[in-house]
Amino acid sequence: MHRKLLNLAQDNRGKGAGLRAESAGQDCTNVYIYDVIDGWWGVSAMDFANTLAAITTPKVCLRINSPGGDVFEARAMMAAIAEHPAEFSARIDGLCASAATALTLPCKTVDIIDGGFYMIHQAWTFAMGDADDMRAAAALLDKVDGVLIEGYVAKCGKTADEIKALMEEETWFDAQEAVDAGFCNSVCEVAIAPTGDTSAENRADPRLFNLGVYDKAPKALTEPPAPRIIDDASRTRMMARLRLYERTAD
Repeated sequence: MHRKLLNLAQDNRGKGAGLRAESAGQDCTNVYIYDVIDGWWGVSAMDFANTLAAITTPKVCLRINSPGGDVFEARAMMAAIAEHPAEFSARIDGLCASAATALTLPCKTVDIIDGGFYMIHQAWTFAMGDADDMRAAAALLDKVDGVLIEGYVAKCGKTADEIKALMEEETWFDAQEAVDAGFCNSVCEVAIAPTGDTSAENRADPRLFNLGVYDKAPKALTEPPAPRIIDDASRTRMMARLRLYERTAD
């Protein structure tokens, strides 16, 4: 169990697109968090804070596709959001799991793409030492869980006991379930990629990440997509068009 956090970061090194900010008009900046949250192998709290510090627009939209990561890094990122004068919203472009969900808590609104997922569970940490060290680590994790529970309760209106039970079960919500549970405000049909390309191939893909450390990750996120099949009629039309292009070129 104690290696899960380390494995999550290492196994997803280089799989995400990192952190970037770009203009979304005169009054809004999109901040893309398309990676694991980690000080060594993903998006760090320091890089995130520096990115926010350079933003002067009155609105910021966090665009999230993340398998989670270090909850303490996420807490520091939450502090950076709280200290920034802009109004924050969040848009889940694929996956928002574990520590990544903490980033949605300070946001005024949270939207999620159709096909996206939202997951909450109990906090993890990596600890070494004697029995006293282990008890101290457990006490710290209880406090972290308590802070997260308060945030989820404020966001969705469920009771603390209800949230605690969901976290203990490692609960995964699809897009509509996340809205129904109160974690998100609406389901979006299209996720706009950083390039502005809205084609399916260029949307944030939550299947990029290795989710093997989680016990209940949905098959939709762990199984490779089915190969694209072109029927014979479509293939015949494509070949005829290609031959026409070749004759025209001659």
